[in-house]
Amino acid sequence: MSAIEEPFAQGRSPLHERDPGIKILTALGFSVPAAVLQSLPGAALCLVLGVALAGAARLPLRPLVRRLSVVALFMAFLWIFLPFSLPGEPLFHLGPLTATQPGIRLSLLLSAKGFGIVLALTALLATMPITALGQALQQLGFPEKLCLLLLFTWRYIAVIRQEYLRQHRCVKARGFRPRTNVHTYRTYAWLVAMLFVRSWDRAERVHQAMRCRGFTGRFHSIVRFDRTPADWLLLLCGLATGAGLLAVDLAQRG
Repeated sequence: MSAIEEPFAQGRSPLHERDPGIKILTALGFSVPAAVLQSLPGAALCLVLGVALAGAARLPLRPLVRRLSVVALFMAFLWIFLPFSLPGEPLFHLGPLTATQPGIRLSLLLSAKGFGIVLALTALLATMPITALGQALQQLGFPEKLCLLLLFTWRYIAVIRQEYLRQHRCVKARGFRPRTNVHTYRTYAWLVAMLFVRSWDRAERVHQAMRCRGFTGRFHSIVRFDRTPADWLLLLCGLATGAGLLAVDLAQRG
């Protein structure tokens, strides 16, 4: 059973065929400049480019909408507070609250940048399996322990969830009903503690099994990625796009 669903990893778009390491560098070259934008035209351009990348990756619509709904929920909280919390020229009144132009502008700026960056990262990073992502991070020189942590988390998070559900079924079979009392809190504390104990035991067994198989701290894959001119072109376009966003932002602020 896969630990994490990967609805975007399977596909036949041009972005699916690109080298994972190149896509990681392209994502950095785009998202870091996009995150520091301060002008609305630059943020709007970031959003347009994110939509274009999502279209180029041919992302399935339903999973994409579910992922963007999480971002939209966060942005909704910003729109509840930011328009009424910054001083400036008032635009409209909502009871005792006054929405100001700087507050609305900042909300629009953060929303455009947020959705644009999420769309771009989804198109570039979610279009490869987690195993390919870990391998690419190793090739790019990221710390080995962080790469191993990523791969082991992906592999065993579903196992830990199954163990939690099994223990939860056990306490329910014994007549446990959650309430707001000390017995409920104690029961959940024991459940979490046993989950940690069983996770530790499984981790010890997995470690011993991997050492018996000659594991030396690095995963090896039979899959090899050959970088083509199209991969380098993607990286060049990503870096040029990031530089273009900064240029538009500086021109608007100047």
